[in-house]
Amino acid sequence: MKYKTCVSITEVTPDKIKQSLKIAVRKSDFIEVRFDFLKVEQIPEALELIKKDLNRIVCTLRPKTEGGKFSGSEKERIAILKLIAEYNPFLLDVEFNTLKKNSQLTRYLKSTKTKLLVSWHDFKKTPKTEELKKKISQMSKLSNNVKIVSTANSTNDAIRMLELYNKKGKNNLISFAMGDIGKISRVLCLYLGSPYTYVSLGKAVAPGQFSVDEIKKIINLN
Repeated sequence: MKYKTCVSITEVTPDKIKQSLKIAVRKSDFIEVRFDFLKVEQIPEALELIKKDLNRIVCTLRPKTEGGKFSGSEKERIAILKLIAEYNPFLLDVEFNTLKKNSQLTRYLKSTKTKLLVSWHDFKKTPKTEELKKKISQMSKLSNNVKIVSTANSTNDAIRMLELYNKKGKNNLISFAMGDIGKISRVLCLYLGSPYTYVSLGKAVAPGQFSVDEIKKIINLN
């Protein structure tokens, strides 16, 4: 089995995204483009520049309330998510909380058959296992692709996130813990069935993230 990686790109201009993408497509199976690092008016240009690689790209437009950088209004963000959906990316990452609040967006994305990655993050702690399992069950109703990420304050927190993988499960579950204590879960999740793990090109984009070169050494992808 080949273990896969997804490089996160957080550049602040469309041209820089394109430059980083050139490197990322050579080093990684998938690429996450964080559109929330751009100015609102730059997003259409960025989409046009990278459209030929969108079949390998996870598109993310994270609001500040979810640890992202998007500075526009929620109405603008929803409109941009719909625009990105029109480009039919490999995956469109939309927060579970956003979909819960916005049934019109949920219906729209379903009608366009957009390949959705439903995501949920806890930047402070790791909830109890029962709560996490319930969350996954709710998220799975919206998509087979589910990403659930917590913050590890102990080794047990990281283990709990890894215990969510179920060999009988049909979902493409991505589950790991952020932070230095959770770092190893970013590797171990691959052995438990995660479709890929998130990495950076260089400096970590999220707490505890490995670079693509580091992870390749660890799991002998070279």
